[in-house]
Amino acid sequence: MFIRPAENSDFETIMSIYAYARDQMRLSGNPKQWGQNRPSPETIREDIAKKQAYVMIHRNVLSGVFAFIIGEDPTYKQIHHGAWLNDAPYGTIHRIAGNGHARGILSSALAFCEERIANVRIDTHSDNKIMLHLLEKYGYQRCGYIYVEDGTPRIAYQKTVQK
Repeated sequence: MFIRPAENSDFETIMSIYAYARDQMRLSGNPKQWGQNRPSPETIREDIAKKQAYVMIHRNVLSGVFAFIIGEDPTYKQIHHGAWLNDAPYGTIHRIAGNGHARGILSSALAFCEERIANVRIDTHSDNKIMLHLLEKYGYQRCGYIYVEDGTPRIAYQKTVQK
């Protein structure tokens, strides 16, 4: 799996991956996390412009996408019913999705991010059973709950990588 920064020319493919991911979320019992229209086109264009959107290429096909932001995430300032593992600088993974044809999207993205910073945080909806299982499988620790922009809760995870 090759990972590179997203480019404007990737936009339509990225949006089709998110549409596929929303359908898969609904089918697996998680219709609320991204609803009908998240992430928004504006959010994706902003991610690309800020150089925080990454695409994953598998067998010459754009097969996955995620945002990776190093630095303080306003959504993560307050954690409820728990605590972060530490207060060290961290990177946050958001909006990860795959096209359904390539395996290892999450594990590849996690490895990519963990190579860049020792503390990685990520969150997901309580109905996203697949992601909850995979995060714990890859050594992420459940830290508590955060609330996203629309006020809904997400289960927050963190992993500290020994370098």
